[in-house]
Amino acid sequence: MISLPLGRRLDASRLVIASHNAGKVREIGGLLAPFRVEVVDAATLGLPEPDETGTTFEANAELKALAAARTSALPALADDSGLVVPVLGGAPGIFSARWAGPEKDFARAMRRVEAEIAGASDRRAHFVAVLALAWPDGHVESFRGEAHGQLVWPPRGTRGFGYDPIFIHDGLSLSYGELDPDHKHRISHRAVAFEKLIASCLR
Repeated sequence: MISLPLGRRLDASRLVIASHNAGKVREIGGLLAPFRVEVVDAATLGLPEPDETGTTFEANAELKALAAARTSALPALADDSGLVVPVLGGAPGIFSARWAGPEKDFARAMRRVEAEIAGASDRRAHFVAVLALAWPDGHVESFRGEAHGQLVWPPRGTRGFGYDPIFIHDGLSLSYGELDPDHKHRISHRAVAFEKLIASCLR
């Protein structure tokens, strides 16, 4: 059971998902579905994507959430997440999306990961997700989740998004790209972060 200091309660009926990534919007929207809150994504509102100038997942999530909250005058929830590969010194880490290039070609990003760990016996990796919830007055709270596992090659499955097809969660035999979305929602790094957010702000 998660025990956290209680944060500011989210009482708004409308919440901005501060992302232009359709996969993230879909996954976060699914996690929010049980709660009586209307969600709208940043792209629908025409909100710009701020430059991710932070040096940590927390810093980038918070700057995105704050930018969306101040521009929309609504509470905003942002995610910064990525794949961390210890044998690569933690890369791609906060640069996970940049490895996919401006075209957001994650097939290319996955090939780069595989090329850089080629020959390594250690294929451990973990996903990190930080959810930042911000209010228009500048208040922001962040919640971190991690999911640990192994990298596989070639990519497996067409579900999920990003690096999901090359990641197998500890204790499972299917990649995130093969996993039923409902199952992934219960165990993923984003689900862990979301559980903490619920305990603190959606109680």
